[in-house]
Amino acid sequence: MPADAPARWPARLRLQASGATSVHAAHEGPLRLLKTLYPEGPQIAHAVVVHPPGGLVGGDRLTIEIDVAAGAHLLVTTPAATRFYRSAQLEAVQEVRAQVAGRLEWLPQETLAYRGCRARNQLQVSLQGQLMASELLALGLPEAGEPFDQGEMLQHLEIDGLWLDRARIRAEDEALMRGPCGLAGARVMGTLLLAQAGPIEAAESLLLHARGQLQASGLRGGATLLHGRLLLLRVLAADLEPATALLRAVRGLWRRLAWGVAEHEPRIWGT
Repeated sequence: MPADAPARWPARLRLQASGATSVHAAHEGPLRLLKTLYPEGPQIAHAVVVHPPGGLVGGDRLTIEIDVAAGAHLLVTTPAATRFYRSAQLEAVQEVRAQVAGRLEWLPQETLAYRGCRARNQLQVSLQGQLMASELLALGLPEAGEPFDQGEMLQHLEIDGLWLDRARIRAEDEALMRGPCGLAGARVMGTLLLAQAGPIEAAESLLLHARGQLQASGLRGGATLLHGRLLLLRVLAADLEPATALLRAVRGLWRRLAWGVAEHEPRIWGT
């Protein structure tokens, strides 16, 4: 969908975190802050974002704007998967833009790309503080007889001045979908990153921990450190469960070792 095309069902949510840690939300359309929880105490806010329609079809556009002030720690997650449904023509878009002077954990649950979707999932961050972000993408629903044999998905992850990852996944691209230099038949892709404005303390140790967890999982993937400021874990899997377990385990380790914060998982993940 062209950038200036009108969205068929637009929705926007603005989250502002400040202080220790208060969260202000404003929304337009069917996208809102369901609740803010403080299971770790008043210094860390867990914001649960919900899209009541339950998925996106061609022409829908969701925009989430996040502003985390210095001294604030905001964790944002979702109660369920983000679903991109089949589209005859128009692109469906979810765009997240974040200004981070404090600490942000962007931890949505998995994204499901249905057969025949035309979708764009985009995260762009201006980083002056610290960021933990994860993305799990599952292509199709083969167990329901709906493999990802048609459709297109654009995954865009950008940290201004530090990292740009832009992957266009076309179901018809056999070299990408099945080739050894592509997805090699995997239908689940996972990414976890830890980034900050300055050097990450003990980054090499954090990298070794991630590689150890990856090796123990038996999944294909890799972990790397860039510029001393970005730790990145990538994984391919046949199913969601092992990839989810790996990313959550490494996220907990990085959280504890890099930030000195307990390996706490959002309460909504257990429901």
